[in-house]
Amino acid sequence: MVVKSFWADKIVLITGHTGFKGSWLALWLHHLGAKVLGFALEPGTTPSLFSQLQLGSKITSHIGDITDAAAVSRLIAEQKPEFVFHLAAQSLVLRSYDQTLNTWNTNVMGTANLLEALRQTGAPCTVVGVTTDKVYRNLETYHAYAETDRLGGIDPYSASKSGTELMIDSYRSIFAQEDLPILIASARAGNVIGGGDWCENRLLPDIARALSQGQSVKTRNPNAVRPWQHVLEPLFGYMILAERLNSDAGLAQAFNFGPNPQDNRTVEDVIQTALETWPGSYHAQPSENAPHEAGLLMLSINKAKNVLGWEPRWTFEIAVKKTVSWYKAVEEGQDPLVLSLGQIKTYSNP
Repeated sequence: MVVKSFWADKIVLITGHTGFKGSWLALWLHHLGAKVLGFALEPGTTPSLFSQLQLGSKITSHIGDITDAAAVSRLIAEQKPEFVFHLAAQSLVLRSYDQTLNTWNTNVMGTANLLEALRQTGAPCTVVGVTTDKVYRNLETYHAYAETDRLGGIDPYSASKSGTELMIDSYRSIFAQEDLPILIASARAGNVIGGGDWCENRLLPDIARALSQGQSVKTRNPNAVRPWQHVLEPLFGYMILAERLNSDAGLAQAFNFGPNPQDNRTVEDVIQTALETWPGSYHAQPSENAPHEAGLLMLSINKAKNVLGWEPRWTFEIAVKKTVSWYKAVEEGQDPLVLSLGQIKTYSNP
């Protein structure tokens, strides 16, 4: 369980803190009393959740590029974080086809820059490296991928994240060989939904944008099955993992964080559930000659349940409705910070 007293006054670095997941995590850890540092590019969307949550006045925000090894090294040497949540990444599948080299450089070499900086500093640190559910060699069958399954990836994003996992595993070995007090685990989660995601070519932001403009929601692949989960679910898992890893080096492993099996649902299910909260219409609009995107992906979360005691708290229906109600309330003029803190408190006290 995430313990407020554990995080109070801890020095915590979040890379990618200006992004969707990073902003939610920064707000949550700040709420728990941690001294939160951030290192990331400027927010990549307008609006951005980082700005909506007024995080610039709540945490110590450093703007920089994870591919800048010197900048990363300076930050680690100066701040000596006790915990690092590494979320900085190029995280969009379709963009990875257009920005292939940037995707590889950011996701793999950016991770190497961070881990090498920690290595050179040599100070005690507990690290959770966040990758994705797409690291597996996906055969698109009804098989729930476990942490022991083979890594792979067809699109540049998935392949680069598999490379990130190999990088993490390599540095884990280096830290052990050099007897450094640095522990690192990797966390694999994907298809995360929640209020404040404004990225392009993501289902829930696209739904919210269409409905706010009175347009019909369109989808490329209504039958695609994904392990949908609210953003608070994996973030809760990351914090539990960090707490446990801090006192148990044996947990320096990979962990999946996803929904229960019955909540692996289609894109069409997401849209229909969203329209129950924010009425509108939708239609399928397949893209001709579109780059490859997996049609089926499922995760096994037995390890996280059995080893960490983590399990999902919100069902698929609750996750979608919490997400859509956030967007709808913001569209109607409610404060994103109040809404987000309210959802964190509700989630934390089931």
